[in-house]
Amino acid sequence: MSATQNGSNSKSLPALHGVKIKTRKGLVKAQAKFEPAIFRDSLLKVLQTSQPGDFDEISQQLDIAGNSLEYRKYGETLFEILFTGGILAPGGTILDDGVERSSFSIFAAEDNIESIKKHAEVFNKLIRRYKYLQRSFEDTVKNLLQYVNKWSTEQNSKLATVIGLFASAQLININVLIILFKEHLVKEGLSLQFVTTVFKAYLNEQNIDHLGNSLKKAGMDNKLLDFFPPNKRDEEYFARYFEAEDMKQLVAYHNQKQKNTKKDQTIDRVKEMLDAKNNSSEVISYLKQQQKEGGWQESDFSQIVWEALIQAIDWGSRPEQIETQALRQIKAWAKVLAAFCTTPKTELALIQKIQVYCYEDAKLTKHFRQIVQLLYNEDVVSESAILYWADKGAKNQGKTVFAKQMEPFIHWLKTVENFRFFVLRFCDHILKTREILVGKALKPHQAMPEGGSPERHFDLCSLQLHNSELKIIVGFEVYMLLHQLQILNVYVTFWITT
Repeated sequence: MSATQNGSNSKSLPALHGVKIKTRKGLVKAQAKFEPAIFRDSLLKVLQTSQPGDFDEISQQLDIAGNSLEYRKYGETLFEILFTGGILAPGGTILDDGVERSSFSIFAAEDNIESIKKHAEVFNKLIRRYKYLQRSFEDTVKNLLQYVNKWSTEQNSKLATVIGLFASAQLININVLIILFKEHLVKEGLSLQFVTTVFKAYLNEQNIDHLGNSLKKAGMDNKLLDFFPPNKRDEEYFARYFEAEDMKQLVAYHNQKQKNTKKDQTIDRVKEMLDAKNNSSEVISYLKQQQKEGGWQESDFSQIVWEALIQAIDWGSRPEQIETQALRQIKAWAKVLAAFCTTPKTELALIQKIQVYCYEDAKLTKHFRQIVQLLYNEDVVSESAILYWADKGAKNQGKTVFAKQMEPFIHWLKTVENFRFFVLRFCDHILKTREILVGKALKPHQAMPEGGSPERHFDLCSLQLHNSELKIIVGFEVYMLLHQLQILNVYVTFWITT
């Protein structure tokens, strides 16, 4: 029985004769030879049917050709032809096999931005029609960029211009330019020359903020100096070079980026000093040095000091502790803030910064008034700065909310201001009648101010008026009239005359 089974197994299985098994279409394409030259010849025939300079017809023909030509397989070859007019040979040169180059290509365009724009629009329509070409498009650009030392100056200018246009339209990521960080391209100055043309084309279409955002997303915003040859890689040469190229906005952008980097470093260092329990004098000394090195105006630097102090707080998880923590930190380091708030302009800038900060940080929004009031009590900001802010100096961020918070405090300040004006007028009257009062003797039981005569007392009072301390000689009736001033934090000492 076993032998019988073995014999039956050795016989071949039945097969269908005369039936053709069809190979799957995808398998046929995968096994097909890669023949870029044949694809090139087919594409050139398509482009030759269009009138040179008729970009709408060229776009239409390329759109139709996508149904028959294998764009997916020959994507990089397609873009090599559209950029250079031919296909690239190993080493970056254009293959010269006797075939005429395409009449439509970036290298064949006129070297002006209007002509190159029309060519770029053909690329734009093609990629939006066949979205799978996006990756091949970017790979081709990267491949071309590594051979910029192979192209002529005119070809590089056209290629750089169209890349700038593509990047400004978000058709390509500007990070393709990282290829130009290659040492031999940087050393020869080709990288700098190329990116200069790219930036010019970009800024012809978009503003510097748009370019800055693109550079930031690409991680290149802090690497612009790396395009310069090593012996010219400094801030002074950077500014001179781009100013000569009529790109002052790029210089201003770069300088601001450098300041922002310096600002972040300063904030981090101050946080470390606060954690290490350095005293106020040491912190102020460090900050003054940074202000001088960075060339900051006091109105700008006071805002950096504020950020450093507030970011150093280790916020607790309980909401009811937020106000206590914030006010404790501000009170402890008020001397540091005061050292960089010596003018009304700076005081206003600080209040505006705190307003925006409290608006953006939700946990501090309802504590804005308490913060400003504490700064007032610590002589960091004056009532004039606060009143100006309330009148017409507030920022738009949270303006209504913060104005409502500040109403009681603003009303109180205005009351103080009115009484202070009255006191100053009264003092002026007293000083005008000085000769009369000087001749009057003080009662024996009342103390003369230490060190002298009534004349010296008047000199003292006019000086101390600036420190919110008022010492005047008045009659008893006026003393009773001004007794209410005691509630205004104006300290009044009276010597009653006979």
